[in-house]
Amino acid sequence: MSSSGLGLRLAACLLNISEARRKHIVENIANAALGKNGQKRPEVSVLNIFSDQDYNRSVITIAASVDELGNSVLAACVEAFQCIDMQVQEGIHPCLGAVDLIPIYPLTDVGVEECGAVARSLAENLVLHIPGCSVFLFGEADLPEKRTLVQRRKQLGWFTKRDFSVLEPDLGAAPARRCGLTACFRAL
Repeated sequence: MSSSGLGLRLAACLLNISEARRKHIVENIANAALGKNGQKRPEVSVLNIFSDQDYNRSVITIAASVDELGNSVLAACVEAFQCIDMQVQEGIHPCLGAVDLIPIYPLTDVGVEECGAVARSLAENLVLHIPGCSVFLFGEADLPEKRTLVQRRKQLGWFTKRDFSVLEPDLGAAPARRCGLTACFRAL
């Protein structure tokens, strides 16, 4: 039976974190998405963890009901920001933040507009829960402009060395050295 036949409205997040070499930290971040202190989130699954040692970057694929995805990803992000210090992070990929990319994708019976709303709500919660977090929005979360990832990367100087502290984020404080250029959100 399909998930839509069960009434599940599903979305996914490919959470990009700037850590791959310390496997226990990556696993702790993935486990935070599933729940903590015995409080498991039954509508959340970690489908995959891809880690690149040279890049020192991992992508954690989290799938959940659209209603639970934001809370799950927030918990994983809080764990990531506590464990990853961009002042000492090294890798060949330009990892710019402890959590530097949070794409939200619709899976079943969910539209891109709703994923954009989840991404925007998640961004607002991140800046409330994580001191020094700066958020740059794109796609359906970036209203009314809906700038693309390519446009935002060019605007932010994503692949160039520059002083990110002078950037003005969409939400939160200017990028802090420990957190880095912390999170761009999108919905596809």
